[in-house]
Amino acid sequence: MITKRIIPCLDVKNGRVVKGVNFEGVADVSSPVELARYYSDSGADELVFYDITASFEGRKLFTDILCQVASNIFIPLTVGGGINTIEDFDRVLKCGADKVSVNSGAIKNPDLIRQAAQKYGNQCVVISADVKRVDGVFRVFSHGGRQNTGMEAVEWISRCVENGAGEVVLNSIDTDGVKKGFDLEMLEAVLKAVNVPVIASGGAGSKADFVELFQKLPSVDAGLAASIFHFGEVSIPDLKKELFSNGINVRY
Repeated sequence: MITKRIIPCLDVKNGRVVKGVNFEGVADVSSPVELARYYSDSGADELVFYDITASFEGRKLFTDILCQVASNIFIPLTVGGGINTIEDFDRVLKCGADKVSVNSGAIKNPDLIRQAAQKYGNQCVVISADVKRVDGVFRVFSHGGRQNTGMEAVEWISRCVENGAGEVVLNSIDTDGVKKGFDLEMLEAVLKAVNVPVIASGGAGSKADFVELFQKLPSVDAGLAASIFHFGEVSIPDLKKELFSNGINVRY
């Protein structure tokens, strides 16, 4: 049985970890370096680092903070934000990232995923999709969830995987920060369409939400969350105990 991964997410703005609701109302949380070290020591399986305003502000990702984070942890690190070119992949990987997450950059240049996969391997390329229901249709949003691209999400994600993305992070804008559970309907639609690991993001509010995620969607690979970990509502060791006691295989 494949081990399910628990992944904290650091949304970084102006050098600080922040968190909002439905991608809005962002509040300061902590230092990314301190928080990353804490999660690495607490049993997190991986860590995701997003520079959440890089694409919107049209700038490159803050590499100095990223280098500090990478040098303080001993778990795989996925990095995203302002990734628009192969050179951006190269720069982030040289800072210590294991995988690179691309969203708006792939929307602007759909061939970016193919180019990166050919150069660095599929396992290095992650498509991160910010998705919201618009008139009952799953639509892809860009620039930190600010702009509706008009593209149907499942079709877009499938195309990215065909082009070489080795992993999918599905961020549901509808459930982000709401803490009422993961977006199982949206996740199921994507899981049926692709054959690479899918990470659920957006909506975790309790240990029970992770149990429900892995029990109802056994093919999902990982659960990603931010605020419940950042604010100490759920600890990763306690979460893994709960999952294990419910028959869910975790690194524990």
